[in-house]
Amino acid sequence: MIKGPKQKKERALGTVLHLKAERSLSPKAALTRRPYKPGQHGPNTRRRRNVSDYGLQLQEKQKVKYTYGISEQNLRFIMNEAQKATGDVSRQLVELLERRLDNAVFRSGLALGRSVSRKLVIDGHIAVNGTRTKSPGFLLKIGDVLSVYENSKSRAMFSELRSELEKYEAPYWLELDAKNLSAKVVSLPSDIEVPFQIPLLVEAFSK
Repeated sequence: MIKGPKQKKERALGTVLHLKAERSLSPKAALTRRPYKPGQHGPNTRRRRNVSDYGLQLQEKQKVKYTYGISEQNLRFIMNEAQKATGDVSRQLVELLERRLDNAVFRSGLALGRSVSRKLVIDGHIAVNGTRTKSPGFLLKIGDVLSVYENSKSRAMFSELRSELEKYEAPYWLELDAKNLSAKVVSLPSDIEVPFQIPLLVEAFSK
């Protein structure tokens, strides 16, 4: 979980990580209004310091953890699984991150941001194949269907969701069913654009 002001984290890393849902891309976004690190009074207030290789690796780890809302322990586990799998480690890592239930709920359009989707999962509003699933890190596979739990569909928070989903385009690996507030995993997520450098992350865990 991310502690502290979310957009301050984005300013510190100099990258939009979409931590504040749609606000991250609006003119009100902190990084848009103040495109320099927290603590500075302007972009040229302090001289930039050269960042060491370790510092760069640490920054990429922070970006991944903030983006997906996971802990160091979660990230280490996912990295270990990626290294065990067949194929390119970087691709496997992104695939595993994307297959997390909380991320898929966000990608499907059922939630505006990953922090919101994580809360929906933990509070029991999301089901996988019809069964309520409260684990944000549950890894989906091809054929799985995630949906708003049947008993939760009448709640006010989901009252306008169907009409909003009619205009939403889910990523290619999810087949969205706006009417039933659900999405089916039709393929594994690959070639996903992410706001961090995976090779540096792999290096960080290879030591």
